[in-house]
Amino acid sequence: MNSGAQGGLMGMLLPLALFVVIFYFLIIRPQKKRQRQHQEMLASIRKGDQVVTAGGFFGIVRDTKEDSFILEIADGVKARILKSSIQYKRTEEAGKKEETPVVEGIPEA
Repeated sequence: MNSGAQGGLMGMLLPLALFVVIFYFLIIRPQKKRQRQHQEMLASIRKGDQVVTAGGFFGIVRDTKEDSFILEIADGVKARILKSSIQYKRTEEAGKKEETPVVEGIPEA
């Protein structure tokens, strides 16, 4: 009777293990990838770069601090913004505007 009980236990654990594997590949792994991309993007931001905050403010980085950026959001208007609230960095090359989103699904402006 023990072998029947072990077979039943394995039959119950197999779908659970399959669920864990699917959960990892569909949710956890992509989230870690996006988080790593966001950290790399934050590390690449320098003085003079154009960025967009999570609140939708467009600004130019005027100074960098340990945990924040000083952004100029209008002529003469500066604000201190946490690094984690920067959504993405904008790049402009030869008059062509190109935006580099960090998170998939961000609509292009």
